This record gives sequence, structure tokens and C-alpha cells, in this order.
Amino acid sequence: MAAVTIEDLILQDDTRGISALRPFLAPDYCTRAARFVLDRPGTTLIATGFYIVSGGAVETDGPPGALAIGRALEALGRRAVYVTDRYCAPLMRGLAGAGAEVVEFPIAGASESEEFARSLLARLEPALLVAIERCSASADGIPRSMHGVDISPYTAKVEALFELSEETVGIGDGGNEIGMGGLADRIAAAPKLPSEPAAVACAHLVIASVSNWGAYGLTAALSRLAGRDLLPSVAEEADWVRRCVELGAVDGFSGEAKAYVDGFPLREYGRTLERLRELIGADGSLESQP
Repeated sequence: MAAVTIEDLILQDDTRGISALRPFLAPDYCTRAARFVLDRPGTTLIATGFYIVSGGAVETDGPPGALAIGRALEALGRRAVYVTDRYCAPLMRGLAGAGAEVVEFPIAGASESEEFARSLLARLEPALLVAIERCSASADGIPRSMHGVDISPYTAKVEALFELSEETVGIGDGGNEIGMGGLADRIAAAPKLPSEPAAVACAHLVIASVSNWGAYGLTAALSRLAGRDLLPSVAEEADWVRRCVELGAVDGFSGEAKAYVDGFPLREYGRTLERLRELIGADGSLESQP
């Protein structure tokens, strides 16, 4: 029987059907993405924030995962800068703390968005861009929810940053997020995934049943490669989700202001992180991998 992998764990409890994309990625896509990240020291821009129309707020999936990646990179001596828009910026500032740098990308047209993106890249000179649970426009330029709802009024064109860089990682769970563009045809053909998927691709794609789990899968792989525990504890991460709700976030499935992530209550949701910690030996037994 084959050993359980990081990818197995982050794709468990797949309710959306994102596992349909797994055959089109490398079997160890988390490790490959982690090596890509480690090979790019310096400033990393981390984009997140997905608006839920039914809840009138951003969702709990995305910001905790962004924070986990940011904290892991900072532990490795890197600089993390969070990028979002006005609907998520207050939440990200509250979650990441006063010392965190959060850039508010304007909700504007294509030309103004590209101009802002170029200016931001010139100012920060990032070595890497990471997107987690951040909507990307479809081929027609419209960003859509999983139900095909146009969320343009609530969504900055952050993907403009990723169109201007080749040093990119995307994390998503539905097919409409930044990074999924490289598999757009496969997504459109999958029974449960969007018929009008994201158009913007990335160098390394991480798929997961919940995008936060994808962030923890990437962080678990970074932990293995670095030979140190970079993952948050289950209790710490649960506190992040609760804090998101306190700051105005909602569960992405129900649109309700409750400490759920994509329909999973914290007890169920936390099992994936717990199992990832067990898998990589985050009890002090980590050894650096070649």
C-alpha cells in the first residue's frame, strides 16, 4: 500500500471535485512548489481575499493560509507582504498584526489595475508572488464565484500582478482562482467545476479541497525541505479562523458569520492540519530533505 502523501491529505473531503485536476499535476506538486519558493529568497507578495456575495463579506478560507505562508517565510528570513483589496484589507491587517505590511489593491479598470501592478512590482521588487483563494477573471475579463456570479464590484484585479511575473505560485480549490488558468480547459470539462474558469496561470499550482489546506500542504513541504517545523498548531490556526469571523469574515459555503471554513466546522476542518503535522514529524523529528 502506497504511503500517504501531503497531496493525499489536502485533497481529502473533496466536495467540489477539484481532485479531477490531480492527474494533470506532478504527483508531488506541493514539494515542487516548495522548492520553487525556497529558491526565491527576498520579498514575497501573498495575495488573498475572496468576496462572498451572499454574506456581504470575504470568506474565512484564504487569509489564515496566507498568514501561515507569510509566517513560514518570515521564519526563514524572508519578507512577506500581503496584497488584497478594500474588502479584505482590514481583516488581513487585524489578523496579521500591526507589524504586517498589507497593500490595498484598488478596485478599478484593467488599465489602472495594470498601472498599479507595475508600480507595486517596481517598488517592492518581489522575488516571488503567491496567491491563495484569490479570484481571477475568466477569459472574458469577469471574475466569478463558484456559482458563476459576477463579483467585479467587490474584486480588485490583483491577477494583473501575476500576469506581469513568471515567479508565481497559485493555491485554489475551485477552478476560479489565480493560478488555475493553465488548466482552464480541464476545469471547464470537469462536471462539478466552473464552466468559465480562471484565465490567469502560474508557474506552480497547488490544489486542495480547501485552499487553506493547500497553504498548509505547501508549508508542510517547506518544513520538510528546511528541516524545521514551519506549520501553525491546530489550536493557533483555529484561533485565526475565529479572529477572521470577529473581523467580519463569513463561511464561504453558507455566507454566515461563523467559525467554519468552506462548510467545515473547526473540529472537522482542523483534522487535515493535524494529520499534516503528524505526516511530516512536526514533533521535533524533522530532517532536512535533499
